[in-house]
Amino acid sequence: MNTEKVDVLVIGAGPAGTVAASIVNKAGFKVKIVEKQKFPRFVIGESLLPRCMEALTDAGFVEAVEAKGFQKKFGAKFVKNGVICDYFFSDQFTDGWNWTWQVPRSEFDKTLADTCESMGIPVHYETTVTDIKFNGSDSITTVEDIDGNQTQIEARFIIDGSGYGRVIPKLFNLDKPSGLPQRKALFTHTVDVKRNLFEEPNRITIVVHKPGVWVWIIPFSSGVTSLGFVGDPDFFAGYEGADDEAKLRSLIAAEPYLSERFKDVEFVFEPRILQAWSSTTNTFHGEGFVLTGNVTEFLDPIFSSGVTLATVSSQNAAKLVVRKLNGEDIDWETEYTEKVMQGVDVFRSYVNAWYEGTLDTIFFSGTFVPEIKNQICSVLAGYVWDQQNPYVKNHDTAIKKLARIIKLGEQINSPV
Repeated sequence: MNTEKVDVLVIGAGPAGTVAASIVNKAGFKVKIVEKQKFPRFVIGESLLPRCMEALTDAGFVEAVEAKGFQKKFGAKFVKNGVICDYFFSDQFTDGWNWTWQVPRSEFDKTLADTCESMGIPVHYETTVTDIKFNGSDSITTVEDIDGNQTQIEARFIIDGSGYGRVIPKLFNLDKPSGLPQRKALFTHTVDVKRNLFEEPNRITIVVHKPGVWVWIIPFSSGVTSLGFVGDPDFFAGYEGADDEAKLRSLIAAEPYLSERFKDVEFVFEPRILQAWSSTTNTFHGEGFVLTGNVTEFLDPIFSSGVTLATVSSQNAAKLVVRKLNGEDIDWETEYTEKVMQGVDVFRSYVNAWYEGTLDTIFFSGTFVPEIKNQICSVLAGYVWDQQNPYVKNHDTAIKKLARIIKLGEQINSPV
């Protein structure tokens, strides 16, 4: 069996893996990426957040992504019963990026991986990790390519950015339930020929279809738009349709905000289903490894947090790995896990508030104080580590308190 030696083995060539690999490579260490799938490959998570731009910049990816001409995203629009609540990232409370991209992930992820290869980082596709043995922080990983050839990779450290593949958690029984209710998405890409008649393309639109059920509309620069319904699995079971395409067309017809724009629209591919996506692990690190991105915890697609948590966690992890390889002692719990969980916990509070209807009360009240709206806008932009923002620092209580104040004001002002 062939044997290779590297400083750092990165598992996964998605945004988490490529950001980490680039940062470690730039520090002068030998890196190798192994990826189970063949790229380009389809995945959702198509609407980025401004905070991830800092990680993409640190990794040296922005110029390559910019050259692809992806749709720039300047905000988010929420719609309920025809009432619109707009957020523009230029109004956010936190200093930082005020725009990002909306991207077909197959093209975006391949761009990041190609850029890694241009930096001299080997990326081996269709290569599966079958075994990992640790000896302290050193490791020997066995991988197998599509032809059945096996290779052993000796590494001083492993960064697992394998996403839904969850390589290390599965190999070492680290998975545990997330605690969030399991939900389902039914989605496709559409040829959005009526786009300009209905809205501008430079932001994501979230439509409240009914309590607990929402729709994403994500326009791409190509004229294609990603469209998906998300809700409890029982909701979809109640819809007519012999197949998923008929079911999705019935859903579109039943939502007034969508019915005319997407009536008889061409689907780029047969509608797909994604469900039971929430997951987490017992630990985010070990003596010879660190988990990044969706391998740590994936919450819900409602606030497009996936790529942001993936890239920011990988940015942080890679810098800690560099310090470790340079001989420093790292307090992984304090410097990594607690920081990752800060962002996860903030997003979790907002995800729960969304499905509970708390954010409906705030977004569509019509009595939004501009300063508060800007602070919440920063959360929606991914700046969930800004402790100067009271809607980050007090994420578990602030939005609930605000909703109670709004409801009380509505009761006081309502006619008797």
